[in-house]
Amino acid sequence: MSDSNAALPAEITQQINELRRGTDAILLEEELVARLKEGTPLKVKAGFDPTAPDLHLGHTVLLHKLRQFQRFGHKVQFLIGDFTARIGDPTGKNETRPPLTAEQVAANAATYKEQVFKILDPDKTEVVFNSQWLGSLSAADLIGVAGKTTVARMLERDDFSKRYADNRPIALHEFLYPLLQGYDSVALESDVELGGTDQRFNLLMGRELQRHYGQKPQVIMTLPILEGLDGVQKMSKSLGNYIGLTEAPAEMFGKVMSISDELMWRYFELLSDRSLDEIAALKQQVAGGSLHPMAAKMGLAEELIARFHGPEGAQEGRTHFETQFQRKEVPEDTPEFPQALADWEGWPRLLVAAEMCASTSEAMRLLKQNAVKLGDETLTDPKAEPPEAGRHLVRVGKRRLFWLVLG
Repeated sequence: MSDSNAALPAEITQQINELRRGTDAILLEEELVARLKEGTPLKVKAGFDPTAPDLHLGHTVLLHKLRQFQRFGHKVQFLIGDFTARIGDPTGKNETRPPLTAEQVAANAATYKEQVFKILDPDKTEVVFNSQWLGSLSAADLIGVAGKTTVARMLERDDFSKRYADNRPIALHEFLYPLLQGYDSVALESDVELGGTDQRFNLLMGRELQRHYGQKPQVIMTLPILEGLDGVQKMSKSLGNYIGLTEAPAEMFGKVMSISDELMWRYFELLSDRSLDEIAALKQQVAGGSLHPMAAKMGLAEELIARFHGPEGAQEGRTHFETQFQRKEVPEDTPEFPQALADWEGWPRLLVAAEMCASTSEAMRLLKQNAVKLGDETLTDPKAEPPEAGRHLVRVGKRRLFWLVLG
């Protein structure tokens, strides 16, 4: 469809222009325009498999787009894939994923419900669990769904075709995943479905199944995958390059400030509520030298943290950052960790015990990267002797520090 919407009513033009922002593709945009012309609020679906307990900023790219639909009067179907999570989405995976237990899924789903309403309007959100319909499918029902597509069609998926070519196993239940995700759209009679660019095959399966079941096929909107703090790989908790929605304001602020100046603009585009004109003006000020990149980044950090922790949390995060990094002061709330010299087991174990690292392997990696300091001294040897008894400041990476109290 052309970029010109001159023939459309002004309110539809406004919706299309806003909904295009930050998207990778709208398939098919003319179908979306036709549905908007009908004037009936759309049912807009996005599915989240509760495979981990917490959401991060990467998830909010989708949530942000859902919120835009809500502002235009549409209804969001926030789908928690408690049934499909037990299969495990094979998208982008080289190996079969181990399924989760029902208890793990239930615990993770509970945290999702708490977190999403920091962005979504609860009055315009229908929270649904796909176990409600998938759990009641009989064997005959499931065979009927499977009969709507072919093995050849499944092998069109890039990850499946690569694994097949490399003679790596593909379990039959993995073929069921895109079918069941597609069936979710049938059960909910969705008008629009959102997903990351890596979900395109699964989203198209929803369109295909809706046609088979006599429904109008859904419009598909794909959104970019948000890069993590490293600026290279997708934001992921397993990769450690994420900003969690439930993290403390100081931690969130420090993480936002750690992204590159170049990556900052992508975060502005995909996560900020500011208009594209405002962002373009900021970018021009930075390029012209009238605004320092750090000032722009601090504004982004405050906006994002205020969304999840309120204005007070944003101010707390900024104050902590300015104290620790700009004025090189030690914040008053820096934790203390007591350690008896007689029980000393080495720096890696200490950093894990002090909750500065998740594992001794992470601690070893940070030591090798010169990311651990004892006072002004950089520690590199995991077998280094402890300092003398007393109170010592230990910095781990750019954002973590604690007082080591040796006795």
